[in-house]
Amino acid sequence: MTPSHTSLPPSDWVRRWAHLVPDQRPGGPRALDLACGHGRHSRWLVRQGCHVTAVDRDTAALATLADLAPLVRTVAADVENGPWPLAGQTFDAVVVTHYLWRPVWPHILASLAPGGVLIYETFAHGNATVGKPSRPDFLLQPGELLRLCAGLRTVAYEDGFLPDPDRFVQRTVAVNEAPAPADAPPRYTLRAAG
Repeated sequence: MTPSHTSLPPSDWVRRWAHLVPDQRPGGPRALDLACGHGRHSRWLVRQGCHVTAVDRDTAALATLADLAPLVRTVAADVENGPWPLAGQTFDAVVVTHYLWRPVWPHILASLAPGGVLIYETFAHGNATVGKPSRPDFLLQPGELLRLCAGLRTVAYEDGFLPDPDRFVQRTVAVNEAPAPADAPPRYTLRAAG
């Protein structure tokens, strides 16, 4: 039996690295879940103490998050064919999984607050040999995430094959080490994932 979209567990990559999300903000960290679908990561991030902005073009999928208001703010937007809906807003974490639209990369990077963490995972070159997506437009090329995140501090990076289901992925965790005020508390600390 296949789980429904609303009951899928969060990505192991997101769970593994979410401990880097800075939690110094009063009221808890703010996270962006881009191309969130039914919000499996939004739900998990709320359980970790985050306030989440969930963005997707599928209004029916966003409606499944209504029970989490006001901790989850949903934004219906087609970022591929319309304007970036979060101009000027920054987040302590930006989470993107199974989504690639290269023209939004400048917006993704601009959405990271100083000390903010980008947790990104999607399909990579080679995936056409095992399934979909198979079009090059939707597959990261070797080393592409490293190049896209060149202005950030890469904490983790992987590029290769994963089983169950079979897929080729590329994923990264990167921190925006933009200068913060001298009297600001530490932005993040490394600790064992739980």
